[in-house]
Amino acid sequence: MQLTEELRLPDRAERLFHALDRTVQPGRSYRLMEFCGGHTHALCHFGLLDRLPSSIRMIHGPGCPVCVLPIGRLQQAIDLAIHQRVMLCSYGDLLRVKGRSHQSLQNARSLGADVRVVYGPMDALALAKKHPDREVVFLAVGFETTTPMTAATVEQARKESIRNFSVLCNHVLTPAALSALLSATKDPVQVDGFIGPGHVAAVIGSDAFSAISQTFSKPIVIAGFEPIDLLASLLHLIELLNQGQSIVLNDFARAATPEGNRRAQAIIHQVMELRDSFAWRGLGELANSALRLRDSYRDYDAEHRFSLSTESIPDHRACRCPDVLRGSCIPTDCTLFGTACTPDSPLGSCMVSAEGACAAYFLHRPQRLLRKVHVTSSPSTP
Repeated sequence: MQLTEELRLPDRAERLFHALDRTVQPGRSYRLMEFCGGHTHALCHFGLLDRLPSSIRMIHGPGCPVCVLPIGRLQQAIDLAIHQRVMLCSYGDLLRVKGRSHQSLQNARSLGADVRVVYGPMDALALAKKHPDREVVFLAVGFETTTPMTAATVEQARKESIRNFSVLCNHVLTPAALSALLSATKDPVQVDGFIGPGHVAAVIGSDAFSAISQTFSKPIVIAGFEPIDLLASLLHLIELLNQGQSIVLNDFARAATPEGNRRAQAIIHQVMELRDSFAWRGLGELANSALRLRDSYRDYDAEHRFSLSTESIPDHRACRCPDVLRGSCIPTDCTLFGTACTPDSPLGSCMVSAEGACAAYFLHRPQRLLRKVHVTSSPSTP
């Protein structure tokens, strides 16, 4: 708690704002992308976007794992819950994301499907043990941050010979998405540097981003999630750009190391392997960008157990979530934002998830656009 309070002190924030004002070069613009929904929400929640120098433009990347899940993959879970009558378990955010014909897991539950909110895969495994006569499927989504727990749960299920448990695996990989963004030939987004995802780096290590930084000549600063964390990392990123340095700088050393969490990496490698290709909302099919269970664990793979195929389902015609996820627009550019699409009645996934850019803008930015905003030491809960 003391550390959190120190990282929200208004006077420290003011000094960093002034340092940013002094450091940006006259006549130069800086296009910086944060690749984490937690960073997007912090930027909005604490009013940082409205205090940054006008020459800094923050571009919101595809840093929300719920948001980047394509409709076809979500529809697999909806169909399992409705037609296969499984006990479908997942995180609460996913229940309101729309599938085909505006279906959702929440709708499926209202029709009698057994859809349950859990805090993680171990909760789903506990339900499988409690209900041995039911097929329990955990809909797994997330970047490298949540992948180790899914892998560990699958290994635990095998050790205990729990046969009525399986995982619908949708874990995706951050470096592959960053590479895809920077190498895109259609509607490329111009980015000068990146605020790197701290929690991901805690698992895979800050060195995992070095190849991207070197290949594309882009500096990357791994950041924490408090206001002071973000402002300090933005300052360091501006300094690197001014100096023409394309390196990875780890500003989240209290949680992330260069090599990452080797134990977490080991369990992922033991249970999972790369998919040849995986579809991301907004980015399309990306090679080697996601994980699946290894053949040795296929008895716990819901895709294998239920012979699932993936259908390509387009997003709502007017929804600009794919553009928001590519960084080619901001949420308020969408005509549905705040009208037909709100957190209470979302049309797009970016308005559903707690890490979605549209939800962050809706919840935290409208009132802040009307006045000068200062960081406070006790912000309201998002």
